Amino acid sequence: MKTVVASIALILFSMAASAKEHLPTKEEYQAFLNTKTLVVMDVNPMSDFNFKIEEVMETVWTLTDYEFITNEEFEDKRNDPSYSFLLMTVGTFDADKTKARYNFLSLLMGETDKQVRDLPDLCSLPLSYLRVEDTSYAYKLEAFIRFIQDHVNLMNERPELIKANAFKYYNKNVGSLTDKTLYLVKEDLTPDVNTLAKIKSIYPYNVKIVTQKEVEDAIERRDPKVVFMHKVGPEGTKYKARCYKILIGADSSSFYYFDYHMVNKKNRDGLLAKDLKKMGA
Repeated sequence: MKTVVASIALILFSMAASAKEHLPTKEEYQAFLNTKTLVVMDVNPMSDFNFKIEEVMETVWTLTDYEFITNEEFEDKRNDPSYSFLLMTVGTFDADKTKARYNFLSLLMGETDKQVRDLPDLCSLPLSYLRVEDTSYAYKLEAFIRFIQDHVNLMNERPELIKANAFKYYNKNVGSLTDKTLYLVKEDLTPDVNTLAKIKSIYPYNVKIVTQKEVEDAIERRDPKVVFMHKVGPEGTKYKARCYKILIGADSSSFYYFDYHMVNKKNRDGLLAKDLKKMGA
């Protein structure tokens, strides 16, 4: 579970209270469609996130009107329910007892007389471990924004799916990988599965080890045959932290697999052999 603290320079989510207390309602998902979405820019004006999010919002965002704002403006407007907010947040998980921090891309609703920690969170997608450069995820932002929109639409259509582990719903799509090519960036692979030979001994479907640029190109052309992995991990900066593994379609940005493990000497930071076995089952 996540908890939330805020400052002008940093929006920090940390999960302390019960997950049910922070679940958005179906009414809040419906109300979102009548808001104006304010995109909160990174405090570093030269960040890759800022450059990419401006480009992506113009070409991808369709659910609401939107505008770009600063952190200072977010502080002024966050209690106005006529606004929703798309912003970078920093999350910690008290249950892990590790003090590890992660960057999330979050869609929040404005709400009167609420602290940031209590704003309804419609969708928070893990991007990276806190100390990892934004170059590790910025090239995938188009797919993330598409997913957030689709997720909101799904929650509006099927409010029974609104729950603390809502992303697990998408694991049903893993059976659709049979006719897809799985794109894996070598830096995201653990030693047990860091060659095509090792991967193909476990995973029965098409797979390629590619560059970040090849993933970005597949997203931009919306290749219906490509599924890529988004990995969130400490990148050597910390042992005791979560490693998220998410498979995302390059065309529709649907999730095909969502899971995480705690990094330790046995389970390293990256895709594991047991993940590939689940994906290929």
